[in-house]
Amino acid sequence: MDAADDPKEAIPSAMHEHLGMVSEFYARHNEEVTPAQRAVEQISLFLGSPGYVVGNLIFVVTWIALNLLAPSLDLPQWDEPPFFWLQGIIALNAFVISTTVLIRQNRMSTLSTQHAHLDLQVNLLAEEKSSKIIQMLEDLRRDLPNVRDKIDHEAEELSKPTDTEAVLSLIEASSEQLNCERK
Repeated sequence: MDAADDPKEAIPSAMHEHLGMVSEFYARHNEEVTPAQRAVEQISLFLGSPGYVVGNLIFVVTWIALNLLAPSLDLPQWDEPPFFWLQGIIALNAFVISTTVLIRQNRMSTLSTQHAHLDLQVNLLAEEKSSKIIQMLEDLRRDLPNVRDKIDHEAEELSKPTDTEAVLSLIEASSEQLNCERK
């Protein structure tokens, strides 16, 4: 394979670093998973599969058919209509499925919250960098003798770092206002 054909060569080295950091993040998160959690998640993945649904449907149809046909085949009918035992099995199945899904969702929610915090931090850092770049460009424009010095109010405004506390207060205020309007 040619170096030009290698997809790794087409990606900048900084991107490799970022991908490595993301991989490390997921690896650390996976290391924190207990064996019991891992087992529950594997069960949850199985219980959420199409094969499991099809298997359940086949089981229910077979159960009902065998119980309805049992008297005509001179076999004992172990669960007469309305199929009390089948209802119990289905209820237990629903309990197991919902519990395993909730356990998995709790861990995924924690991971999602960590992602949101990381996104916020990266966005704030990017905003700070952008403000600094605009500020430096404005300084350069003012300092260069052959560039006409003019006042750019938008550039001045954008060169100021965002007050994250003020933004957070505005978000909270608008959220409270929306909640009051909904009531």
